[in-house]
Amino acid sequence: MSEPISPEPAREWKPEYPPAYVSNGVIGLRICPIPPLGGVATVNGFVKMDEETGLEAYGRAPYPLAGDLRINRTVLTQCPDRIVFREQRIDFASGELHTRFDFDGDGARAELSLVTFCSRNRPSVAVQKASIRVDRDCDLEITAGVDRDGVSGRWAEPPMCLTGAAGPLDCLLHWKSSGDMGSLGIAYGTELLGTDRVYRRFNSTADGATSTSYVFRAEAGHAYCLQHYASLVPDVWHSRPQHQAARLLTAAFSRGCEALRADNHAAWADLWQSRVQLVGAPERWQRLADAAFFYLHCSVHRSVPASTHMFGLSFWPDYHYYRGHVMWDIEAFCVPPLILTDPDAARALLQYRSSRLSGAAANAEARGYSGAQFPWESSPRHGHESAPVETSHSFTEEHVSMDVALAFARYVHATGDQLFAGDHAWPVMSSVCRWLDSRVERTPRGCEMRGVNGIAETKSTVDNSAFVNIAAVRTLRETSALGRALGKLVAENWDKMAAAIVLPIDPDTKIIRNHDTHDPKEDKGETPEGAAALFPLDFEVDPETERRTLEYHLGSADRYVGAPMLSALLGVYAARLGDRERAAELFEKGYAQFVIEPFAMTTEFSPVIFPDKPRPVPFTANLGGFLSSLLYGLTGLRLHSGDPAAWCKRPITMPKDWEGIRVDRIWVRGSNASLTAMHGDSRARIEEW
Repeated sequence: MSEPISPEPAREWKPEYPPAYVSNGVIGLRICPIPPLGGVATVNGFVKMDEETGLEAYGRAPYPLAGDLRINRTVLTQCPDRIVFREQRIDFASGELHTRFDFDGDGARAELSLVTFCSRNRPSVAVQKASIRVDRDCDLEITAGVDRDGVSGRWAEPPMCLTGAAGPLDCLLHWKSSGDMGSLGIAYGTELLGTDRVYRRFNSTADGATSTSYVFRAEAGHAYCLQHYASLVPDVWHSRPQHQAARLLTAAFSRGCEALRADNHAAWADLWQSRVQLVGAPERWQRLADAAFFYLHCSVHRSVPASTHMFGLSFWPDYHYYRGHVMWDIEAFCVPPLILTDPDAARALLQYRSSRLSGAAANAEARGYSGAQFPWESSPRHGHESAPVETSHSFTEEHVSMDVALAFARYVHATGDQLFAGDHAWPVMSSVCRWLDSRVERTPRGCEMRGVNGIAETKSTVDNSAFVNIAAVRTLRETSALGRALGKLVAENWDKMAAAIVLPIDPDTKIIRNHDTHDPKEDKGETPEGAAALFPLDFEVDPETERRTLEYHLGSADRYVGAPMLSALLGVYAARLGDRERAAELFEKGYAQFVIEPFAMTTEFSPVIFPDKPRPVPFTANLGGFLSSLLYGLTGLRLHSGDPAAWCKRPITMPKDWEGIRVDRIWVRGSNASLTAMHGDSRARIEEW
């Protein structure tokens, strides 16, 4: 298999470009085009009190790979006009960011080349390697450390400087977030290669910046290298996180920078064995698929303590909405591809939900229900509802619980992990069914869900949303089947309730409408919720109902496309109607136009259709939706408890100019298999590798 296609290097930086994103799912870094001029860091599981709402939110961390350079009397960070940007590129194959720039100092010019990565093998560790060469002899000072500029919070204890002690550690730091909601341990160490004649100094400023400087006489043409290691540990991992960070950093430092790079590259190479290959498609589409794969996988890890955010571990100060809360989009769009490509990471995301089941139970109790109702915006630490108090969707968008339950069902089907099924899936899924039993309204029509919001988030509510009610039917059926397979006591009325739930299917036209009184011209009426019941919910209907439903909702697609989440699925709906040209058009408008330069990151809204919307990146629901369309939608793959060879039953229609989809390795019941779907075939094939 060929390597993934990385974006072309950025050789000219434009003001509208979003800074690069480097992450391993535990540490997330946004890095300026000139890295010493700044960056932003977040750590999975590290929380703060949001200053605007008073709610638990992700906490911005002090930047762990800060640096500076002085040539004679000229300091780089004080003279940005003397910097010449040369190139920045992200390598999808290794997860590394490479940056080159020049600095015209006092009497000499320096060429700098930086490599930055977050280790997948050692998830608390980030590394930056800076190579420096000057064109004239000069006094050179290279600095590396931790910067808290712009970060709300405080040092819980004075920095513990270890630069004079034997060993790799320079400093231990203990950071408290605003509101004292969370704490973070930071340890960093540095190593200068290229000269032994050097003065090493520890720096600590009044504003809390902490760094180590190396001062020496540099020779023209000679290469020097500063290796900067940092470990960040949230307090959910350890009660004294700075000491745990020190231990983890010592182990990483002893491994060495180049060995860490090789280990990290090998970990990414293993992930890329599950690369989604678009057979015969133009290279541009393969680039888009590779970018989606990369940004999803760099935002998750088997070690994550708090799932992942709507933008992964990415944050930049010009946007902050969603505040790092975990939302239904993760289970609905991100978990399904991960189940096939990185089931350990999928398991970690689901374990976040099972470990916060008590928070979902408390949420249900507070509203007068039984069982568990998962929050619309779940806080990272406690799993409590953390939507701003003025946001009505927190108590009307009730499909969240079913999205979570169905993600557990999919994971069990794909992995066959019966221990996980009993310990994690059953408690979550059965609790959601108990909530449904208390939530539905029993009327002469059957079991109704009134006063809800579906995916179309409007100020008013609807009755019997197609997405909500069909998700409820699927959850009740999946849970009953799982309970029987595990030998659990299954409530007798769950199957009866599934059969009695009112579905907004027009008896005359056989169309699944969005809700009881749906009109495509109503506010957000173009949202294809009825089509989403078919995919990704996998609700099975007769062929005529499927065809008429897809035709009906595609009639509004041009008004909907460009909005988040379901836009990435529209091409699947057209392909299932056999319209290859329309499928290609909708994938273009529904996904490709969301991807922005220079590093192929996906925005929330299409900047082509919504040019005035902010452009936070990468929006995981969109790239997860695109990958789900490739792995499930176009292949017809539908997970169930039966033989995996029978997971694919649909005839294959590809978008125009695509011949097929192939994945050399998907994970099936703990073993490796391949997935192949070629246009015109009666069905896709899952074969042992």
